[in-house]
Amino acid sequence: MLDLATTFLQSVERSPHALALVDDGVRLTYAQWQDQVARAAAGLRRLGLARGDRLLSVLQNRHEAATLHWACQFAGVVIVPLNWRAKPEEIDYCLSDAGAKALVFEAASEAATQYSTGARAVPRIGVGALEGGDATLSWAELLQGEAAMLEFAAEADDVSLMLYTSGTTGKPKGVPRRHRQERAAALAHVAQNLYRRGERTLGVMPLYHTMGVRSLLAMALVDGTFVCLPRFDTHAALALIARERITCLYLVPTLYHDMLTQRQRAGAGDGPGEDIASVTKLGFAGAPMHDALLQRLTRAFRPELFVNHYGSSEIYTVSIDQDAVKKPGSAGRAGLNTRLRIVRLDATGADDRVGPNQEGEIIADLRGDEAFEGYWNRPDANARALRNGWYHTGDIGYFDDDGDLYVTGRVDDMIISGGENISPVDIESVISLCPGVGEVAVAGLSDERWGQRVVAFVTRSGEEPGLDAQTLDAHCRNSDLPNFKRPREYVFVAEIPKSPVGKILRRKLVAGEYEALGSHPDTPAA
Repeated sequence: MLDLATTFLQSVERSPHALALVDDGVRLTYAQWQDQVARAAAGLRRLGLARGDRLLSVLQNRHEAATLHWACQFAGVVIVPLNWRAKPEEIDYCLSDAGAKALVFEAASEAATQYSTGARAVPRIGVGALEGGDATLSWAELLQGEAAMLEFAAEADDVSLMLYTSGTTGKPKGVPRRHRQERAAALAHVAQNLYRRGERTLGVMPLYHTMGVRSLLAMALVDGTFVCLPRFDTHAALALIARERITCLYLVPTLYHDMLTQRQRAGAGDGPGEDIASVTKLGFAGAPMHDALLQRLTRAFRPELFVNHYGSSEIYTVSIDQDAVKKPGSAGRAGLNTRLRIVRLDATGADDRVGPNQEGEIIADLRGDEAFEGYWNRPDANARALRNGWYHTGDIGYFDDDGDLYVTGRVDDMIISGGENISPVDIESVISLCPGVGEVAVAGLSDERWGQRVVAFVTRSGEEPGLDAQTLDAHCRNSDLPNFKRPREYVFVAEIPKSPVGKILRRKLVAGEYEALGSHPDTPAA
């Protein structure tokens, strides 16, 4: 299989004059971008970075971050992208754990870099305008000098990048991914989303997250355009979609929700419009999308393809559904490079499967072309997640009678109330359809009688200002939701706590880390 550097060069050779990269004030064709990538790769070599060395990047989705990613593929350097909001101790941990030999930062991550002890011991490349003089050298200095010939220092079996998991419990885990695994995942992404040559995507999913990396690589595979949006802003996102004629979106559900809300405030409602007419393909991942949002997006975009992608940093594609609206909530069937099974929660092996409509843990075959091979320096995590050639995702789901997968939550999110195992996702989908609901998250709170009680945390959309707990409870009673799953409490909150990539942080709800706007004083009748 080709390495990623050769993959980029393919696009340069096929379409040298095609628009490749867009950022504020920057528009580069593939030929022009090749020059920038070559200069950056040469700069990394001058800095002393060699094949197999790690480089920590703490950047937003700016053009330099995209260029740096490709430069590392040519230099054979393993890029280790980190959340630009990272705290000094997180930078210290990842620098040490990855053994990174240099760091790249910008104004948004400058303060954390300054207070990072580990950062003082390595060269620091500063990108853009910085307030202090903390950089060892600037991005301009890294790229200075004569235009260099592109050199190929990596092979398909070399490690391309190392992503750090979100670390919802304990320290984050490094996920090393080889060039061939990354290329296979990008190829599958192109095929599963039916991308054509010359697609244009909004590069807003962060490049420290697998969705952002996949969008970057996929555009190169189809000689497409990666339009940078450093941090998500609804107004800026919609303006870029209209101005750059974006053709495909690949986002987490939260960002779609926020864009539709912005259009409503601007008077566009949930209907189609010229501002989004160029978008023909929608894809989402990272979290389930509730029925109400699926319906709203379908009305607004009228997409020719609406893909639900279920995966992880470790196994990029677990399953794919190319018609997300046909069976709301379905994650479809195994992806092109994957096999999957559902096993009992206490399974002793991959053959301990559950039957149709029975919940269990979702596992994926580690022989898949997109699959990683194990965590970095974490034999304890490997022992938990990698068993007999299968990756145990920690996600709960079931197959319906047609064989389609439904992901119903995390093992850690399972609510055990009165002896019943209850997953939050089905409850959230029902509540999302109640008029006036903005967003909803369901969690289990400690209860003396039930062990845990089902609690729904809800934001109001503004359409039904009188929305209250009684209305929500009546809505649930009139749905097909089993009574034992019906929430026993409704809490109205200012916002649902989420990770930087839009995943609901139920642990914060359980811990009381939210701004309550008032809830129904009485527990709904059983």
